[in-house]
Amino acid sequence: MVQYRNFRGINLKLKIKTTKRIELIDITSEVQQQVMRSKVSEGICVISTGHTTAGIIINENENGLKEDILNFLQKLVPTGAEYRHDRIDNNADAHLKAVLLGTSEILPISQGKLELGSWQSVFFAEMDGPRNRIVNLTVLGNIETKEKVQEE
Repeated sequence: MVQYRNFRGINLKLKIKTTKRIELIDITSEVQQQVMRSKVSEGICVISTGHTTAGIIINENENGLKEDILNFLQKLVPTGAEYRHDRIDNNADAHLKAVLLGTSEILPISQGKLELGSWQSVFFAEMDGPRNRIVNLTVLGNIETKEKVQEE
């Protein structure tokens, strides 16, 4: 068994500038860079956004699939379908799409890296752009210093 002596919790922010009303932006490398800078070797990374018209998802970064996801969301929640909220902001579809996607993901960190499957990427999902957005990262875990201890 390995026992870690130094626990660390860090909150960071990524700034994102979106360019389209609805788009998926791969933020995997930016998140991974922040995890590596944190020096956390074993732990978790919480990736979230406080925006009500955006989401965080994990999926494959393949252009056809990204288009399929956006088209699927548009079919489920079409723009201009006389939603009540449209009387205020005319963006009810963006809020409803964000509800389906969710605002956060939690990933394990192992050996200082995000534990992602072979084809997995982390995406910021913009549903009401273009806008300036913030992604919150909370990295929690043990830093690299470790020593072996006897199991009882």
